[in-house]
Amino acid sequence: MDGEVSFPRQFARTQRFTLGAPRGFSVAPDGGRVVFLRSRGGTERANLLWVCEPGSGEERIAADPEVLLGGASEELSAEERARRERSREGSAGIVGYAVDDAVELAAFALSGRLFTAELRAGTARELAVPGPVVDPRPSPDGRHVAYVADGALRVVGADGGGDRIVAGPSAASDGADVTYGLAEFVAAEEMDRARGFWWGPGSDRLLVARVDEAPVRRWWIADPAHPERGPQEVAYPAAGTDNAEVRLLLVGLDGARTEVEWDRKRYPYLARVHWSAAGPPLLLVQARDQRSALYLTVDTATGRTRTLHVDEDPVWLELFPGVPAWTPGGQLVRIADEGGARVLVVGDRPLTGPQLHVRAVLDMSDSDILVSASAGPEAEDPETGEIHVHRVNELGTERFSEGRGVHSAVRSGGVCVVSSASLESSGATVRVLANGKPVAGVASYAQRPVLSARPRLTEAGARRIPCAVLLPTGYEAGDGPLPVLMDPYGGPHGQRVVAAHNPYLTSQWFADQGFAVVVADGRGTPGRSPAWEKAVAGDFAGATLDDQVAALQALAATGDHPLDLSRVAIRGWSYGGYLAALAVLRRPDVFHAGVAGAPVTDWRLYDTHYTERYLGLPEDGDTYAANSLVTDEGLSGAVEPARPLMIVHGMADDNVVAAHTLRLSSALLAAGHPHEVLPLSGVTHMTPQEQVTENLLLLQVAFLKRSLGMK
Repeated sequence: MDGEVSFPRQFARTQRFTLGAPRGFSVAPDGGRVVFLRSRGGTERANLLWVCEPGSGEERIAADPEVLLGGASEELSAEERARRERSREGSAGIVGYAVDDAVELAAFALSGRLFTAELRAGTARELAVPGPVVDPRPSPDGRHVAYVADGALRVVGADGGGDRIVAGPSAASDGADVTYGLAEFVAAEEMDRARGFWWGPGSDRLLVARVDEAPVRRWWIADPAHPERGPQEVAYPAAGTDNAEVRLLLVGLDGARTEVEWDRKRYPYLARVHWSAAGPPLLLVQARDQRSALYLTVDTATGRTRTLHVDEDPVWLELFPGVPAWTPGGQLVRIADEGGARVLVVGDRPLTGPQLHVRAVLDMSDSDILVSASAGPEAEDPETGEIHVHRVNELGTERFSEGRGVHSAVRSGGVCVVSSASLESSGATVRVLANGKPVAGVASYAQRPVLSARPRLTEAGARRIPCAVLLPTGYEAGDGPLPVLMDPYGGPHGQRVVAAHNPYLTSQWFADQGFAVVVADGRGTPGRSPAWEKAVAGDFAGATLDDQVAALQALAATGDHPLDLSRVAIRGWSYGGYLAALAVLRRPDVFHAGVAGAPVTDWRLYDTHYTERYLGLPEDGDTYAANSLVTDEGLSGAVEPARPLMIVHGMADDNVVAAHTLRLSSALLAAGHPHEVLPLSGVTHMTPQEQVTENLLLLQVAFLKRSLGMK
């Protein structure tokens, strides 16, 4: 790459260096194929479907969007745009696919059209069906493909014949707001459940979510830059308001239809669905306050459910990837908070202890369970920011991944794909292992960054807050103290301090502009212990801000870091944006300038499942007002002197709507607090546009330098 291209430009063109990197792995149980997505290069947005043969290491294209679409540009339906926004998907081409049990047939959508790929033969073709097609998935035996079109779940033969509706809106019983087979907003945005239907192991029946959005309050999102366009109507379940009504149906290809029964009034959230040959359908349903949940099995003859396990927590219950599920032998697998630790439980027996903090279940075999985990609260030698893959069984736990870093894995049969990122090099290395031995690698076409991040990972203060400190390239000890830029996310589900290189690239670029950059993961962030995460219950404004201050002051007190505490700024996006605005308003004695991107400023405007988990219902007390930046109670926490604040917001954001920034700006204006607002026309909660991404970095650093009196 041309060495004169700036980091902001490269960062934008490569979509944060994700383009060209392999992802979305599937492994054939016979060990003959590893399937994945990857674009042709580090600046190419369109993903192709690829197959790697572990025996030879050969990689071949199974489906090419350019060929399949005849060179035409993609056209996305409203449903597909919404799915990509919920998953923060900024690439193009084949952004997702599903396979049958043998990993011989893949199905995917392009421009709302249905395509399949024969993975052994490497041939792909279109199936002529009604569209626009959303979320196509082959049956386990590969003979059928189910997909959603126009709010109905349809099934077509893998040969293209017999297309029909198996579950769809009925004029007699369903209104215009009813869909079948799609996930509702809070499921996709907050529960990590992007799916709305699940094939049964016999390939003759499906579980199908029926979603009625009629109860959900409507909002309208307009683009002020284009007054000729009408506003977009959005069904948004804000905290304290009604959610979509979700039911579950058992539907047969023969036309049979049975509703699954559970106490939906007490447990309205359908959080997880698992259906495998190892047992009956398994559901995880949550109460609205998320302090109790039921693990249910479904009688497929009657639709009745039986409670297998009840989980309760006085604060909240977390959801985890890969569970609940059955082992091949039919035992229930779940992740639970027990004895101050997050443990793997099989049947009624915990198989891990406080040395590990289990994060996800990756795969299960007859002999072990593969999990993702970080160091637990009683780990002997915890390494800051590391995430490893472990094998767990009745005999104990063994680390499967090697080397310091962040690791993940996908496994089937005797073949395992391990992706590993480290602090020493950019991107990730992907290895294919057969029976534990490396047999192939999957190439990455991602570009190498024009700069190298050099974070120093450490812990700060009495709470041992995980931190990363980055100094300008070429900085030497005698160069004197530096202005400080705190660069956190700082909230739930957002770990920033990790033992990998690429997550620190933007922080290093800011450091190279003359800052000492500090990334601190205080209470509320994931990966350490249940108590650490749940310390923010009812107290976003206190715990998360207190820990940013504590980390900063503790690092400065050691004398090991050149931090000038008379010039401290803070920047962040989403929850990090909330934290940045909170910092300059409530602790101007510590923070002297801030950049708040897409901040949540009034928690009454954020969604039910996320907000109520942490703050309860709005009518239950003064918690929302105390944690808000715009209410009288919330803004009363703002003290003098007023500090410079830049607020950035995408006007098309349907997750953190622009009303958050507009209300904050109005409140600050009324209070006489100086601030700047940068509205981004046509931009959502993501900023995938090249010019927007690049210029946002440049504008932020200019504002921060000006505000701190830097040259």
